[in-house]
Amino acid sequence: MKGYYIAVDMDHMGDQWLLTYDVRGRDRGTAVRVCQVIFGRKNSTTKEGRPWTYDQPGFIHRPGVVWVGQSVLILPREDAIELGGILERLGALVGLGHLSIDEPNLAVFRRHSRTRNSRVRAQLTC
Repeated sequence: MKGYYIAVDMDHMGDQWLLTYDVRGRDRGTAVRVCQVIFGRKNSTTKEGRPWTYDQPGFIHRPGVVWVGQSVLILPREDAIELGGILERLGALVGLGHLSIDEPNLAVFRRHSRTRNSRVRAQLTC
């Protein structure tokens, strides 16, 4: 699987939603389709008689979308509703909630406010 480095400008996040999803472990076909929707995939076809491969971006490639970790994303409202509907139609269980964070807790996530090896905590409200 690819690694992703995510950079977020939290001062300009706007109306963000937290989306979680789950697929039954034995339903490999659904799990693969869900991963393709979220992370994208390579498509292969022919163009003018020659094999041709191109990238089909996933939701994490959209502006404002943050992959937090396994089965958790932060997205703008419209993207969250769209993705939630797609995942439910594929058979995934989806949780969706509005994400809000106040200024003191937001400061915890700014890189310049952390010191090396310090533990920081914030309270997120969903």
